[in-house]
Amino acid sequence: MLSIEKYQEEFLSFLEDYNTVKEPHGLYKPIEYILGLGGKRLRPVLTLMTTDIFGGSYKDAFHAALGVEVFHNFTLVHDDIMDDAPLRRGKATVHEKWDINTGILSGDAMLIMAYQLFEHYPPEIFKALTKLFSRTAIEVCEGQQYDVDFETRNDVTIPEYLKMIEYKTSVLVAAAMKMGAIIAGASIEDQNNIYEFGRNLGVAFQLQDDYLDAFGNPETFGKQVGGDIIENKKTYLYLKALQFASENEKERLIHLFNTVTDKTDEKVFVVKELFKATGASESTKQAVQDYTNKAFSVLETLNISDDRKQLLKVFGNSLMNRNV
Repeated sequence: MLSIEKYQEEFLSFLEDYNTVKEPHGLYKPIEYILGLGGKRLRPVLTLMTTDIFGGSYKDAFHAALGVEVFHNFTLVHDDIMDDAPLRRGKATVHEKWDINTGILSGDAMLIMAYQLFEHYPPEIFKALTKLFSRTAIEVCEGQQYDVDFETRNDVTIPEYLKMIEYKTSVLVAAAMKMGAIIAGASIEDQNNIYEFGRNLGVAFQLQDDYLDAFGNPETFGKQVGGDIIENKKTYLYLKALQFASENEKERLIHLFNTVTDKTDEKVFVVKELFKATGASESTKQAVQDYTNKAFSVLETLNISDDRKQLLKVFGNSLMNRNV
């Protein structure tokens, strides 16, 4: 087993060898650009690490790990077009640096490239990987559509929101881990259980992201604090605040989330105070802990050594203990 940092180094080395610009440059240059923008490389690292945990060699998982990373970045390119986002990881988004048509076409090519990367495996493993990947890819699209739909709805429920973040975020984390188990030749039971571990951890991660967006430290969070509030996003914090609020608090919150204002700092401050006063902030922190505990309870079912279970627990805790 390697450290997380070492898996990242090994993956980046493989990515650099793979990520060469081919003809036509107009198609492949944007792909090289988005793949080179950095990020934590969380999902490919999970594929490599899980392969090792189940007794395989992480080097056998490089192509699947890259397939997951290419797909993830494809979704970012298209999401940025849908959101008209100017920046991604502090740099110009693909459609801003080039144009929308380039973003669409290069994104399409990335989805196909992800499938091509699975062709490096023997037939049975290829079949299992692509079946999982296809299911995951369509769920990610469904999650994105739910997210779009929720922007114009004022009746989003908490179960609906949890389903949205499961599909949009956590199923790809879960699939990345299950791919590692498939490549390592783990039992079907272990494959399914490590998927559940990743799924619950992914939901916890996204709920914590919701919390940090409002209450995180801007120097360590990496994004604008209060961005979800400014954009009127109906996050778990917002939905919990509505659930717990008095009539006056509810009216004020709904008004704030349906009003365009230049006084964004004031709006963020008032909304955060409502999140705290209603108990939504504490409830969100508790939900993060509950989903983390669900993930950790799955570890007991895995047919791996206690040392390797502990490694997964340490990894989970490191994700949940991001600076606030």
